[in-house]
Amino acid sequence: MTAIPPGRVRRRIARIGAVCALAMTGTALAGCGSEDPDAGTNGVGKLPPAKIQSETRAAAGSVDAVRLSGTVVAGGRTYQLDMRLKEDGGSGSLTAQGATFELLRIGDELFLKANAEFWNHEEGKGEDGSGEDEKGDGDSAAADKLGGKYVKVPQGDPSYKRFSGFTDKDVLLDGLLTLHGSLDTDGRHEQGGVRTVRITGDKGAGGTLDVSLEGKPYPLRLVRAGGAGTLSFSDWGKDFALKQPPKDETVDYGQQLPTS
Repeated sequence: MTAIPPGRVRRRIARIGAVCALAMTGTALAGCGSEDPDAGTNGVGKLPPAKIQSETRAAAGSVDAVRLSGTVVAGGRTYQLDMRLKEDGGSGSLTAQGATFELLRIGDELFLKANAEFWNHEEGKGEDGSGEDEKGDGDSAAADKLGGKYVKVPQGDPSYKRFSGFTDKDVLLDGLLTLHGSLDTDGRHEQGGVRTVRITGDKGAGGTLDVSLEGKPYPLRLVRAGGAGTLSFSDWGKDFALKQPPKDETVDYGQQLPTS
């Protein structure tokens, strides 16, 4: 066996150490003691993108409550929302066309609360939404009575279908948590201090979704395809109370709202 001079051994060790140090500033090299990027995570980052999508949908469906905030573009309108949702209803605020109002759904009962200006604006619209219908003083007085009240939306009114979807956890998540086109992963990121893996549809044109690498693989941020909005998800599994509004603050118009 040929003896190796001690000086050469020391130089060899030093050279390996230098290579490893350089690797830590770029792409880690095998054998340099680099950390596994999936160490301490839930492991979904190692999965194919289609599997990551199915895992995050399953995680979202496994809990009863979530908070959803951001923007949604639907039907040519941009809605800004901040909703807390659970299996039997939801509550929060919605802004559309410069008007902000509150939504509350408990079971099948849907309530809308807004100021008088909102109701005046709604009543001033024609059937096509153009604002061409003329309303009298009586309608302005009615709007004043509705302002600040919880107006019960009849199930047969068009507004019920339009707004109740914003309070339905399953409807919203089923419609939102799908990327379009071929799926890929787009590296590791961070949302609100939580490590995520990002998946994309059609290189981002079909939307992007950040999935938590910590705890359950909940979706944390969604950028919808075609500029149709950006949403953040939080408070997964955190329950909250849904309470009937006080009777003296509730207006029930029966079969149809006065805005139609």
